[in-house]
Amino acid sequence: MTSSLTTIASRAVSPHPHATRWLATVIAAVSLAIVPSIADARVRAAGAYDGVWNVVFATTRGTCSSGYSVPFTVRGSRVSSAGGGRVSGAVSRGGSVAVSVAVGASRASGGGRLVGNGGAGSWRGIISGDYCSGIWHATRG
Repeated sequence: MTSSLTTIASRAVSPHPHATRWLATVIAAVSLAIVPSIADARVRAAGAYDGVWNVVFATTRGTCSSGYSVPFTVRGSRVSSAGGGRVSGAVSRGGSVAVSVAVGASRASGGGRLVGNGGAGSWRGIISGDYCSGIWHATRG
C-alpha cells in the first residue's frame, strides 16, 4: 500500500518523470552558459573607466584661479582622490560622472562624461571664498 501511494504521489507531482529530468537538465545548462557571460559583462562594464585620471579645471565665471590639475582614481563605479583633497563621486556604465571635491575650505562639484581615455564637463563651487564655475577636461593615464 505504501508503495502504491508513493507511486501515485510521484505521478501527481511529476506525470512525466523523464520530461521533468530533461527540463531540469536544460535549465541547469542554460544557467551555466548565462552566468559566466553576465559576470564577465559586469566586470567589463564596472572596470571600463578604471585608472588614474588627470583632471584640469578652467574657470569661466568668477575670480578663481584657472588651470589646476587634480588626479582622480576610478575603480568600478566609484571616483576617489588619487592625491590631495577629499573626492567622492560615481561613474555610470555609460560614462556619466558626478563628483564632489573638498580641499581645505574650498568645495566644488561637477558632472560630465568620460569616453575612452578622455572626458569633459562642468563644475561650480566656492574656491577660497569666491563663487566660481567652469569646465574640466580629463585624460586617463
